Amino acid sequence: MPSGLIPTFIIYCFVTAITPGPANLCSLASAMAYGRKQALVQWRGIFTGYTIVAFASSLAVWFLGIVVNKYIYVLTWIGAAYILWLAWHILRSSDVGHAQAGKHCNFYTGLMVQLTNAKIMVSCVTALTTYALPYADSYWDVLKIAALLPFLGGPIANLVWLFTGAGMQRFFMKYQEPVNIVMAISLVICAISIVMN
Repeated sequence: MPSGLIPTFIIYCFVTAITPGPANLCSLASAMAYGRKQALVQWRGIFTGYTIVAFASSLAVWFLGIVVNKYIYVLTWIGAAYILWLAWHILRSSDVGHAQAGKHCNFYTGLMVQLTNAKIMVSCVTALTTYALPYADSYWDVLKIAALLPFLGGPIANLVWLFTGAGMQRFFMKYQEPVNIVMAISLVICAISIVMN
């Protein structure tokens, strides 16, 4: 990648990462409901899932190119369905106590959020096809950019949402039902926007 593109690459990564999406909203809700410590366990799953998607995207972009683009649509629908499931879970989470936090806010939940997150799939593929592939002489050039994505993108911005949620935990406990409704509606809007785009 030419050095002149690095600032726009970083801006692209930041903007796509900080905007509301399934992982960000999930971290916010988990931190508000279960606290920072338990939400950080889930975040490790989110980071791992993002890293897997970034590396899988590099393989797809380099080896499969246009063929994979046909299947992004299917992955989008699967991701939207999972987001709707998350919205349903958040609506029902007023029944979930802190004793059950490990059941719903854990590494595997974070991992599944990212592995089914169409937003990051599209974001990674776009970053790699725009900022890496045109300037790559080998797969390793694309892989280097893919390795940077988890540190410039979603998982790092996701921590902002997580710590915001942890800071709002008292507010959440006082207004748990309305906050759950707003969070669930936000996820439904994410699912609809993913499918509509």
